[in-house]
Parts: sequence; structure tokens; C-alpha cells
Amino acid sequence: MTSPGSGLQTDTHTLSDGRTLSFATGGDPNGRPVVVHHGTPGSRLFGALLAESATEAGVRILVPDRPGYGRSSPPPAGWTWRDWPNDLAELLDAESIDRAGVVGFSGGGPFALAVANGGRATRVGLISTVVPPTENALSALGSVPFALRAVFRLSKALASVVGPAPVVSQYTDRSVSDSVAEAVDADFHEALRRDARAVERENRAFASASFDPALPDVPVRFWHGTRDENTPLPPVRTLVRESAATLTTVETDHLGTLLDGQRDALEWTGGS
Repeated sequence: MTSPGSGLQTDTHTLSDGRTLSFATGGDPNGRPVVVHHGTPGSRLFGALLAESATEAGVRILVPDRPGYGRSSPPPAGWTWRDWPNDLAELLDAESIDRAGVVGFSGGGPFALAVANGGRATRVGLISTVVPPTENALSALGSVPFALRAVFRLSKALASVVGPAPVVSQYTDRSVSDSVAEAVDADFHEALRRDARAVERENRAFASASFDPALPDVPVRFWHGTRDENTPLPPVRTLVRESAATLTTVETDHLGTLLDGQRDALEWTGGS
């Protein structure tokens, strides 16, 4: 199934335990594979923001709905980002992909690093990434599940009435094109197709867990905005100082970093 105007093709894969994993593909169909991890909340439709840059960079993006988002089945109890590489490995095998570049945006960052630790990544690009343990309003609400779900139900209802503006404003204060606003809005709504339990689960994990002490033994590069209030820069700087990773800073905010740095990130992550 092709999403109109996005350049994305949606498919599904049935995992060995019977769960469904939905994913989108886009970019250059003959390009080097790059697995893209959407934010929290997010969905495979996040790929619409990257499809044009992926084509220009000569990479084929594969963007899964993580368990519980979009059309993907919820995960088993206790499932975390450290269990994600097992699910993704089945999908990569089905797509005949041995190893791939891996990108993580915002809440997708921990999942991207987990894949790298699982041995299937060639390079890891982290854009505006969350660095656990987090201390913000959403992580605090993660400990009160019904409150966080209520917040996102209200956000979804408001966006359904007044359009993309309130959704976009959660990620950037800059003016964006109609196509970007529509893509961000569609991604947000698709993320909450089932409910907000996946958002709750991930935010709770981000608040209570932390990255492994050592980053993966593959090249890791961060792109992060100096004005990012969603995922502040200082924890990223600390992580980079303690590792062999590199950091590219951009004078912008959370979504602005993605919009300004995606072509560079895709070209680098898809390289050999």
C-alpha cells in the first residue's frame, strides 16, 4: 500500500510469535538500506519527512512502526528497547538485509543504539536523540499512565479539530511548509491509532533506565540542536565526551535539526 504524496510503501511482516510488524519503505529502491527509528510518539509515516532526502542520498529507508504504534501489534509485557533488536532482526531477514545503517530520531535513539549493539548496524546516526535517564514532563507523566494517555488523547482531539499547528508546535517554533506540517500531523495521528500505551511505555523506560556504559563498536554520530528544549543538548555532550562518537551541532530546535540535518545524516549513515 502506497501512502499518497509521501513516496512510501507500507508492508507488514508477521513475527515468529504471531505479532504483526508494520513498516514503510521509501527513497532509492536500489539504494543502500537505512533503518529509521521514529520518535516518541511516532510511526512509519515519519518516513515521509525523509523520503526525498533519502532518494537524493541514494539510500533506501525502512521505517518500522515500533510495537504498539500504528499498525504494529503491542509487545509482550516487560518489553523494552533492549528487546527491539530481536524483532527487527526478523524483519531484516525477511527483507534479505544482512546489515544496514541505522538512524534514530528523538525517542527512536535508544532503539537505534540497541540495534547497533545487536550486531546488525554498520553506522548509527542519532538526530535530536533522547539520552536516558530523562527528567521532563513526559517522563514524569509516564509514572502516572492514565494521565499521560489523557494528555495525548486531548492532543489528538485538538489536532483533529484545528489542524497540524498544535502538533508541529510541540517540536519546533519555526515556520514549516504545508507538506512538512501535514507529514508531522499524519505521523502523530498514526502513532496513536491504537492508544497512547506505547508512548507511556517508552517514556517510563526513558525515565527509569539508562544507556549501556559503552556505545556500540561501530561509528556513531550525533546531530543535535543547540536550542532543543525537547531533548536538551548537555546529556548528549556528556555521552559524546565519554565515547568515540562525534557530534554535529545545529543552531536550531528539535524538529529543526531533523529538517536541516537529514540529508547529511542519511548520506553518512548509509555510507560504508
